[in-house]
Amino acid sequence: MEVQETRVQTDRVLTIPNILSMARLVGVPLFLWLILRPVFGGPNSDGWALLVLMLSGISDYLDGKLARRWNQISSLGRLLDPAADRLYILSTLLGLTWREILPLWLTAALLARELMLLVMVAILRRHGYPPPQVNFLGKAATFNLMYAFPLLLLSDGSGWLATLAAVFGWAFAGWGTTLYWWAGILYVVQVRRLVKADAVAD
Repeated sequence: MEVQETRVQTDRVLTIPNILSMARLVGVPLFLWLILRPVFGGPNSDGWALLVLMLSGISDYLDGKLARRWNQISSLGRLLDPAADRLYILSTLLGLTWREILPLWLTAALLARELMLLVMVAILRRHGYPPPQVNFLGKAATFNLMYAFPLLLLSDGSGWLATLAAVFGWAFAGWGTTLYWWAGILYVVQVRRLVKADAVAD
């Protein structure tokens, strides 16, 4: 979990937090395969897909907590953690949209935000700055979406449980999308300030 930190970074690769992040990355194609099995005529594996998502959420919490507690914050971890977050969000968007559980407009809104951030990262690199660190607001947005997606997947059924999952799933999706864009706008403001400061210095 990547937030603003003042602790000393390490260049170690094989730390427990980094191994957890790597395991999350390995789980991305597995999750996508599980969620798309019914589309290609296979058996429904939504239960296993939900389990992978739950384990991803637990490891996302643990990698940051352990990194801070054991002073194992690393440069690699700062790359792996947000990469795993974004890949899970993108793969879930693809799977749920393909299954017609998510509407295209919501998928487009979230993908547009990702595209905006890619443009900001490109601008920062052109000015010699690293990508912006994930702030608390961005992490809160990710947590909301990671709660929303399993619930929306669970809502693709019948009965009271599916109905309840739909209510809470859409609530988390609405909060997550709003926070996701809010965090994105703050990144744009941050990039604009850096670029403007460079222009004044020149």
